[in-house]
This record gives sequence, structure tokens and C-alpha cells, in this order.
Amino acid sequence: MAVLNQAPDSMFAFVVVAGKRARQLMSGASPLVANPRSHKPTRVAMEELTAGQLEYKTPDLDAADKDKRRKD
Repeated sequence: MAVLNQAPDSMFAFVVVAGKRARQLMSGASPLVANPRSHKPTRVAMEELTAGQLEYKTPDLDAADKDKRRKD
């Protein structure tokens, strides 16, 4: 697994990571940006992600491909 702190290249991955962070913010987590432009959790999560404030893990695709090939 790779740990990243930059916005994902894929829009799907961006939405997934931002959505998970928005849920954390709704549960009471403090924003990682000093002065968020919005009070909405989804907007704050997107701002954090584009600012490179979030760390997230991505699956190692090479390992997943190898495992898939072994099972076939």
C-alpha cells in the first residue's frame, strides 16, 4: 500500500477519499486547514485534499494483479 498526501489523479479516487474525510468531519474531527472557505464538511474535505493536507492509502495494484493471476 502506498501512502500519499497529494490529490489523486482519478476523479473516482478523489471523491472516495474526500467522502471518507467528510464523514470524519461530520463526526467531530477538526479541519486540517487553518481557515476553511466553507463550513460544509464536503467542501472542507475537498479543500484539505487539494491542499495536500490528507494522507491516504492506495492499494498496491501490482500485487493485486499478481494475486488475481494466481487465482485464475
